[in-house]
Amino acid sequence: MTRDSTETPPAGGPTLQPAPDDAREVAASEAGSLDPLEVLPVPEAAEENPIAMSAFTETLSEDTLPETDFLAQPTPSGRPAEIDPEKLDPDALKVIHRLLSHGHQAYFVGGCVRDLMLGRKPKDFDIATSAHPGEVRAIFRNCRLIGRRFRLAHIYFKGGKIIEVSTFRANPTELDASNGVTAADTGAENGEEEGSETEESQDLLITHDNVFGTAEQDARRRDFTMNGLFYDVAEGQVIDYVRGRRDIDERYIRTIGDPEIRMREDPVRILRAVRFAAKLGLDIESRTYAAMEGAVEDLPRCAPARLLEETFRLIRGGVAAPTLRLLAALDALKVLLPPVAAYFKENGRRGRDTFYAFAEALDRRVSTGEPLDDAILLAALLVPIAQTAPVVESQDPAERPSVAQSIEELLAEFVQSARLPRRIAERCRLLLIAQRTLTGERRRRTGAFRRHPLFNDALIVFEISVEATGQYREALEAWKRGELPPLKSAEGATEGGEAPRKRRRRRRRGGRKAGEGASATGAPVSPDGEAAEPGDDSEGDDADSGADSDGDSESDEG
Repeated sequence: MTRDSTETPPAGGPTLQPAPDDAREVAASEAGSLDPLEVLPVPEAAEENPIAMSAFTETLSEDTLPETDFLAQPTPSGRPAEIDPEKLDPDALKVIHRLLSHGHQAYFVGGCVRDLMLGRKPKDFDIATSAHPGEVRAIFRNCRLIGRRFRLAHIYFKGGKIIEVSTFRANPTELDASNGVTAADTGAENGEEEGSETEESQDLLITHDNVFGTAEQDARRRDFTMNGLFYDVAEGQVIDYVRGRRDIDERYIRTIGDPEIRMREDPVRILRAVRFAAKLGLDIESRTYAAMEGAVEDLPRCAPARLLEETFRLIRGGVAAPTLRLLAALDALKVLLPPVAAYFKENGRRGRDTFYAFAEALDRRVSTGEPLDDAILLAALLVPIAQTAPVVESQDPAERPSVAQSIEELLAEFVQSARLPRRIAERCRLLLIAQRTLTGERRRRTGAFRRHPLFNDALIVFEISVEATGQYREALEAWKRGELPPLKSAEGATEGGEAPRKRRRRRRRGGRKAGEGASATGAPVSPDGEAAEPGDDSEGDDADSGADSDGDSESDEG
């Protein structure tokens, strides 16, 4: 496929640099008018969008845009379109038409093409183009550039909708190899010692990915063949440089190129392959699977935030059970969720069956379309671990109730290194603590517990737990009816067993002393000296102190 004069010149020629910031004004003055794409607001960005926000919010009448500004409907080459035009996003089509009208190549790419060929509805429509990020920003005023390692253009539409536009890129490692540049040469240029030559030459991890290239180079640098397909709207045809159509027909997940190299370039591809296999019902090709097993040891080298986000994507997609089974088979849970791996090792097959029962119950809940907070998703998976691990309650009034130590360490690690918001980690911890109240293992005060901001979320986690195990169903129904289920006896009798243990009322002598009823940190405490948390108990149902602790903790996090 040929490239016009606006594209990157062939190898050996001068390299095009992104358009300067004032290219936006030049393009606007040449066009002489705006189009509907430019009327939409864009989030402020101090470095990327110096134009005043009023330029985005002004209202234009429809007749201010000449009909010739948009590219006319393309005439196919005589063959019927391979993808029904009615299934394509109209806003994404506008973006493609605008890029084509400015002399650039532009195609639908990646997941949207794959899903349409599999008969599925795409979640979003991504576009690949020959225009550099700066040129895209010059064409679309409702555009914002994001990313450093991988520069992207986001074009904003009403309702928070975003069309993502990426520039054709080449694989940096393949480009260096084709130019005769080795990792050892790069190390020598940077002043590194010769002794590290072997180690550097074997390090394929991609740390920069803004090397622009052609459409074919862009297809070949992608991870899997099914994600390397382009769709040409003008011709109505799928462009296949990597034999992705064959693998989609055979329902295989196969890397583009040598699987050993591709997995070492970016080990996060292990999680992507697992997610695609579970979500799309595809098989992983044998050499690709073997490379995934070998690349698991490189997962700790990836950014923790990327690993955590990909892990949450597995859970949010309603395929937690099959993906976690695959990850366990690959021995990747020891990196992603260490407490789960330790739980499997300690409890054997019975522990695995219990854990996957929780994961399947969570998937069924997600498949109903109910939006669930990340704290709920994570807590639902950690409930079986929290139930089996011993919990040591501190006698220090200043200490808060805790969950299993392994879970506390996992949440702390997510917050410190993986950028998990502290608010989500704290909510997850409180939801797990509340499960002991809902099952009757902890004393509780009905009025304050029901008024707690996390009560409804805790009840959702409890419902998932009941569905997974079949236990505590009567307690769940009682909580839903607004009643108080029986409290477990000290010997651990179940709800249908012995009568609930009587509470011993505290006798007051001479009135309450100053400062009584508050912990050293100022938080309300229960009679047994614990700081008030979801599920804590205090004398009387008319006090509200137990409902305030979460509000305080969340206000600290903004």
